[in-house]
Amino acid sequence: MRVPVYNISGEVVKNIDIADSVFAVPANEAVVYQALVRQLANARQGTASSKTRSEVAGSKQKMYRQKHTGRSRAGSLRSPLRRGGGITFGPKPRDYRQSMPRSMRRLAIRCVLSAKVSGNELMVLDELKFREPKTKEMANVLSALSVADSTLIAISSPEANIVKSARNLPGVKTIPARQLNVVDVISYKKLLMTEEAVRQVEELWGKEMPQEAKQEVSQETSDASV
Repeated sequence: MRVPVYNISGEVVKNIDIADSVFAVPANEAVVYQALVRQLANARQGTASSKTRSEVAGSKQKMYRQKHTGRSRAGSLRSPLRRGGGITFGPKPRDYRQSMPRSMRRLAIRCVLSAKVSGNELMVLDELKFREPKTKEMANVLSALSVADSTLIAISSPEANIVKSARNLPGVKTIPARQLNVVDVISYKKLLMTEEAVRQVEELWGKEMPQEAKQEVSQETSDASV
């Protein structure tokens, strides 16, 4: 598959071939959905906790005698029926993490990248560099490319000038290509990638990697939960 490559002025400078094994994969909504749910679940802290009637503060003594008061029967102040009492079946700390086979995780990211290509939502830049952090310069680049509203920028490696130039723009996020994930790709309308980032993605998800490379990538992408 061939796609055009743009410069920062929005002009087509050349066309490049991209791997069909990464950018032309048939849609598999079930796998993408499972990967999406897994990533969102793995991001949950799972620290919500409420107190039961045995944990809240208050006396265990019966509030008043059973009969001859004209009031309804009442036991402990800690009863879930009373204000300030314990919570019935409330949340407790738990682990929400879900597992998913590596082959399915890799297929999911290929599917969402392919969807961006088929929907004309992927743009490739020849390069993206700034001498200093300038939000205005980044805004001008995105405006020239007509992708200013909701854009995910994938770069080959974290560059402070690019990150700082984009972080104050609403609806724009920068991410290293190795940390691309299903949630981020789906969440933004446009995916803007440098040519170097495209090659990294092809190397990472286009074929099986040796064990040493797997360990290195696993360490780099642990926070992304792809």
